[in-house]
Amino acid sequence: MSKTRVALLVGSLRKDSFNRQLARAVEKLAPEDFGFEHIRIDNLPLYNQDFDGDYPPECRRLKDEIGAADALLFVTAEYNRSIPGVLKNAIDIASRPWGTNSFAGKPAAVLGVSVGAQGTAMAQQHLRNVLAYLDVSTLAQPEVFIQHKEGLFGPDGAIGSEGTRKFLQDFVDRYVAWVRRHG
Repeated sequence: MSKTRVALLVGSLRKDSFNRQLARAVEKLAPEDFGFEHIRIDNLPLYNQDFDGDYPPECRRLKDEIGAADALLFVTAEYNRSIPGVLKNAIDIASRPWGTNSFAGKPAAVLGVSVGAQGTAMAQQHLRNVLAYLDVSTLAQPEVFIQHKEGLFGPDGAIGSEGTRKFLQDFVDRYVAWVRRHG
């Protein structure tokens, strides 16, 4: 059986990002036939329409990795009540130039963790709007807005709270079914 290739984009560059930790913990809950590729977005130039005719190598790499994926998973921080600039820039690069949208037609899900009580809700809402425009079918439920608290992640990187782990397992199960239905 071939693996379902999931392009995983984390909207935070911080080395010890809670969202990067969440992405790794969610991977552990997925079935073995789902493979996650962490897509590098920290080395991209700012999108500029001037290079639409001749994309820089790191931009072509991003477009190729997104294009080769069967599904998408966005795990994002929230900066100033919206999508982090680095993630928006990556989305702009991979969806351009016009007619070469690497995201089109792919199933996706969005989740995030934050120290704030609303746990990335605004960033996710904005991201869902952008993805809808890019013809990405996004899993609507369950929404995953997690507030980071001490003990959320165990020493092995797995979810440390049993209730949160069960909630995330339900999310992963529904995401897997969503991807398989749209695959």
